[in-house]
Order: sequence, then C-alpha cells, then structure tokens
Amino acid sequence: MSKKNETTFREAVREAMRQAMINDERVFLMGEDVGRYGGCFAVSKGLLEEFGDERIIDTPLSESAFTGAGIGAAINGMRPIVEIMTVNFSLLALDQIMNNAATILHMSGGQFNVPLVIRMSTGAGKQLGAQHSHSLEGWYAHIPGLKVLTPATVQDAYDMVHLALADPDPVLIFENSLLYNNKGLLDTKALALPIGKASIAKEGQHITVLAYGINVLKSLEAATILEKEGIDIEVIDLRTLRPLDDETIMKSVSKTHHVIIVDEGWKTGSIAAEIMARINEQAFFDLDAPMQRVCSAEVPMPYSKHLEQSALPQTEKIVDVALSLMDRS
Repeated sequence: MSKKNETTFREAVREAMRQAMINDERVFLMGEDVGRYGGCFAVSKGLLEEFGDERIIDTPLSESAFTGAGIGAAINGMRPIVEIMTVNFSLLALDQIMNNAATILHMSGGQFNVPLVIRMSTGAGKQLGAQHSHSLEGWYAHIPGLKVLTPATVQDAYDMVHLALADPDPVLIFENSLLYNNKGLLDTKALALPIGKASIAKEGQHITVLAYGINVLKSLEAATILEKEGIDIEVIDLRTLRPLDDETIMKSVSKTHHVIIVDEGWKTGSIAAEIMARINEQAFFDLDAPMQRVCSAEVPMPYSKHLEQSALPQTEKIVDVALSLMDRS
C-alpha cells in the first residue's frame, strides 16, 4: 500500500538515487564534491557514508573528463549518474554530451546504447552571477539522441531519477536550484508518468499557460491572482522538453484558444519559440489571439538581487501578460 510523506525536492532526489543504488549495484554517482562535501546543493549528503567511495565518486574539476568516463561506464554495462554542478559548467562537457553520448547509438548502427543519466542544477535567483545562473535546457532539447527532463514537483524529482535510469539512452535532468528546499508529498509507490508526458497542474478554460520547472509554481501563483479577475488559466507542466507532449499541448489550446509560454531561457531561439512553432503548425486555427511568451531578459544574468529578479520571469509578469491577452482577444 502506498504512503505519502512530506519531504523536500532535495531529499526526493537523494532518496531516488539511494533506492536505485540499493536495488541495482551497477548504479553509481560521480561528480565534483558529491562525496565528502555532500554535493554543492547537499543532494548527495550521506551517500558516501552509506555506499563508499567506489560508488560515490568525487571527481577532478573537469566536466569533459568525468562525463566521458560516465559514457564509457554506460557503454560497458554500468548505470552511472553524472552530476554537473550547474548547467553553465555543462558546456565544458558539451563535446562529450552532444558528439558522443547523443550519437553513439546512431553511429554504431544501433549496436551500443548509452544508458547515462546526467543531473545538473539550472536557473537563477540565488545571486550566483552570470557564470552559474543561466537556463540552457532548451539548448539541449535541440539535440537528437538526448531526453531532457525538467521536474517541478517533489514527486517528479523522485520519479524522474528512476525513469532516467531505466532508459537505455542518455537522459539529462535539469533541477532548478530554487526548488531544492520546496516541500511536497512523495509517494514512492506511485506509478510514475512516463518520459514525454506532460501533466495538467491546474485545469482552466480561458488561457493555456505552458511552463516547466520553477515556472510551473509561478504560473500556479498567477492562476490564483487571475481568478480574482475572472480569468481561469490552465497550467500545463511540460515535465520534459525533449520529447515534448504535443498531444496534451494541442488539446489544451483547442479548449482555451489562448496561449502563454513561460520559459526561463532567453526568448531568441528558445524552447518557447519551438513550442510556438509547433502550435502554429498543428493548432493555428484554434487560436483567438497571438501567442505570448514570458522569458528571461536577454542579458547575462545579473548578480545584483533587484536586477536578477527583474531579469527573470515572475508571477506578476505572467499576470500582466494574461490580462493583456484577454483584453486584446
């Protein structure tokens, strides 16, 4: 019988990795400071003491090297979880991720899968400066051969680790750093939604709001405010950016006829732009007004707190865009 317990996003990720390592001796974690330090966001705290330094491996400060080692381990039958501190640092491993992990199955004629899981923090809001604060998950969603997961809830934080480890191909999990302290109910026995399936975080009639990660919560906050204005928005948690769940998106658009996409990435060349293009191709005649986007300002993420907050998508901006959209339609 399943039992729901309140826990944090951080603890849900840790428990998922812990259970995976208990259940499968092939699973191990490697990355910078994941062992003795317990992870830069304390996600892996205590795992070294439980599993030892052959399964919780502190690596040198070389993302390319330890990501490449993870690819090699995956090809040879292991189930590595590679932790990269922030998405910005993942660019140092981009050659390994894009040219190796994403392509080996294709280039080997289907002979070699790469069951690699890469976890990393993403997003801003902690005053960590431009080199630690961007949201580049939309870039990775551009690459065939990868799956891109973006958990917003405690349940998905747990489930997506297991889903990723069960997948035969490379999976990237982007954990917004502001979510780690968030609390929610976790049911470790619940049937997980599959990769590639969006969820309806809130049903509504007037506007479809498509979001992922921290912006699902901001969209739900906006929904509460907009209810007082007589506007009922439907919030779709995309959950995965590659593959996108076109079916759920288009079904919602056909009901509400209005669309707002909330994306912490920059507007130019964003995953939000890709979603708009897909809606334009598949559901253009269901729209009663032009689609709108709420994205980060097109600047390196500021360090200054008030500038950082101004640069990010915020609840108030979603509310303003929704009010404007309904006035214009």
